[in-house]
Amino acid sequence: MSNEAAIEQEIQGKGLNAPRLTPEHIDSMIVAGSYHVFPGTTVTVCCLTLRNGFTVVGESACASPENFDESIGRKIAHDNAREKIWQLEGYLLRQQLYELQGNVESAS
Repeated sequence: MSNEAAIEQEIQGKGLNAPRLTPEHIDSMIVAGSYHVFPGTTVTVCCLTLRNGFTVVGESACASPENFDESIGRKIAHDNAREKIWQLEGYLLRQQLYELQGNVESAS
């Protein structure tokens, strides 16, 4: 079981049900992903496109070229990009909760 899955299981087990993000929500935000390995390097970049068109980028690199494996590089780069979505969606949820508390300021 991944650490993320274990944490999710613990949250559910404790009945913590206030508005929050879930791994499923984060995954549902992703509509496309593309990868690029820079020629002659071990650098792999993953660009994830979100439902609203925003993109996040994650990267990976291998210190020893002999250990480079493209599929592992893609997974690490994807995980690094996905981690950024948690921050963005966390900010958005907090803003929505703030506004629901009547803390909406005019834009003028």
